[in-house]
Amino acid sequence: MARIPSRRAFVRNTAAWLAVARATRWVDLSAADAPSAIATTSSGPVRGTLNAGINVFKGVPYGGPTGGKNRFMPPGKPVPWTDVRDALAYGPTAPQALTRPPRGVPAEGEDCLVLNVFTPALGGRRPVMVWLHGGGFSTGSGSTAILEGSNLARTGDVVVVTINHRLNVFGYTYVGDEGGGDFALSGAAGMLDIIAALEWVRDNIDRFGGDPNLVTIFGQSGGGRKVATLMAMPKAKGLFHRTIIESGAVLRLTQKADAVQITEMLMAELGLAKGQVRQLQEVPMDRLLAAYAAISPRVPVREPGQTANSPTVDGTAIPGHPWDPAAPSLSANIPLLIGWARTEETLYDRPTPETLALDEAGLRKRVSARLGEDPARVISAYRAVHPTLTPWDLWILIATDHPRGTYSRETAKRKAAQNAAPAYLYRFDWETPEDGGHMRSPHTVEIQFVFNNIAIAGPLISKMPEAYDLAKTVSASWVAFARTGNPNVPGLPTWPAYDTETRGTMLFNNASRVVQDPDSAARVAMEQVLKL
Repeated sequence: MARIPSRRAFVRNTAAWLAVARATRWVDLSAADAPSAIATTSSGPVRGTLNAGINVFKGVPYGGPTGGKNRFMPPGKPVPWTDVRDALAYGPTAPQALTRPPRGVPAEGEDCLVLNVFTPALGGRRPVMVWLHGGGFSTGSGSTAILEGSNLARTGDVVVVTINHRLNVFGYTYVGDEGGGDFALSGAAGMLDIIAALEWVRDNIDRFGGDPNLVTIFGQSGGGRKVATLMAMPKAKGLFHRTIIESGAVLRLTQKADAVQITEMLMAELGLAKGQVRQLQEVPMDRLLAAYAAISPRVPVREPGQTANSPTVDGTAIPGHPWDPAAPSLSANIPLLIGWARTEETLYDRPTPETLALDEAGLRKRVSARLGEDPARVISAYRAVHPTLTPWDLWILIATDHPRGTYSRETAKRKAAQNAAPAYLYRFDWETPEDGGHMRSPHTVEIQFVFNNIAIAGPLISKMPEAYDLAKTVSASWVAFARTGNPNVPGLPTWPAYDTETRGTMLFNNASRVVQDPDSAARVAMEQVLKL
C-alpha cells in the first residue's frame, strides 16, 4: 500500500505552493479609482470595474455559507441582496494553509463560494471559459495574478470565470457512514461547489455577455482532475460543452471504504467518538486543518499520483471511478483537449548541484522507489529513446510520466475509443529561462501562455518576444477549442484528433510541431508499469 508523503513533506509542498503564489504576485489590485460596471445577477446587482476595455467583477457569491451546520453539506444558494453590491475585490480563500499566507492573499474562510468574471462587454453571446484552479484537491485559489483573465477575455473575445470552492478536509471528508443520510454527499462537497458555480454560470452569464450554451471548463493539475471528475458526475451533465485538462488526468478516485477509514482516523485525532459528526462541524477551522495534517502520513493512497483529499466515489454524486475502466459515457459527446508539460517533475524535485549530479546507482534507487519494482527495464526503455541524457534527465522524464504523462495519453486514448467527440493531445516542451534554466518545462509552465499573461510571468520570460508569440498562439488555440471544439489556428501545424493508430501529439514550443507517438518505447514501458 502506498502512503502519502510525511507531514514534513506535506508542509514542504504547501510552502512550495505558497512560494509559487508569491512568485506569481497573488495580489488584489485596488479598483477604487476605476470606472464602474453594473450587472444584475439572480441574487442581486453587482458593481465591478471597467479596466482597459474589460469588465471585471470579483468575489461574486455563487453559493451560501458553508461553515457550522453547513460544513460537509452540499452548497446552498447565496443569500440575496437588494442594494448594488461591490464586486471590486477578490473574495475569501478556501481554508488550506498550515503557515501564514503570503502578503496580498485574501483571508481564508469557510464561506469561500465566490467567483470572478472577466468580460469584454455585458451584451452579446461569447464563449465562456470557466477555470478550475490547481493545487490538487487541497490548496490553491482562482484569484492569483497569473489567472487574471483580462488578457484572455480581450484577445479571445470570451468571458473568463475563475472560482474558489471548498478544499481538503472541508471539501472531501466523507462522513456519510458516520452521520447518516444528511451527509451522504460529503465526500464530494467541493465538487458540488463547482457544479453550483456552473449552475450560476448557466443562470447568470448571459448578463455578462456570455453564452450559457457554450461553456468550457478548463484547469491545470488539480484543476484538470476536477474537470476529469466533472465529466463523470450526473449532476454536472449539460452545464459544460468543452473540456480542457492540463497536467491533471485522473483515472480513479478514493473508494468509500478508504474514505470511511480516513474519517475514523480524523475523528480519533480530534478526540471525537464514532458518530459525532455534528461536533465535527463545530471544530475550529485551524484545528481541523492541523488534525488532518497530523493523520496524513497514515492515510492510504492506492492510486499513483493520488492525494489524500481526493473526492470519494460514493455511488451517487460520483457513481464510479471517472475514467476507469473506460471514458465516462456521460460526456461522450463533449470534445476534450488534454496534455502535460515535458518535465513536470522539476517543479517538485528541484534541480540543484547535488541532484543534477545523480549517478546510475542513484537513478536506479529513485526509479525503484517510485515504481515499486525492478527499475532496469524502464530505465533501459527511456535510455533507448534518449541515449545522450544524464541520469538526472532520465529520472525527470520517468517521474513525469509516472503518472501524469502516461495518464494524459491514456485519457486521450479512452476518449478516442468512444468514437464520439474528439480528443486532442499535446505536450508542452517550451523551457523556461527562470531559475537558471534548470527547470526546463515544469508543472504549471503553460498557464502563463494560456492566459496570455507573459508580462507578469517572470523577469526573464517577460523580456522574451518569442514567449509573447507563443502565448498568442496557445491562448488562441484554447479559445478556438472553446468556440468550435477544434484547437487548430494559424501559426500551428495541423493538429489532428487523437487516435490509437497514429497517436498524433502537438508539441508546443517556439516552433511547434505534431509528432506521431513521440517516445513510443518509453510510453509502452510506462503503460506496462501502470498496468494499462
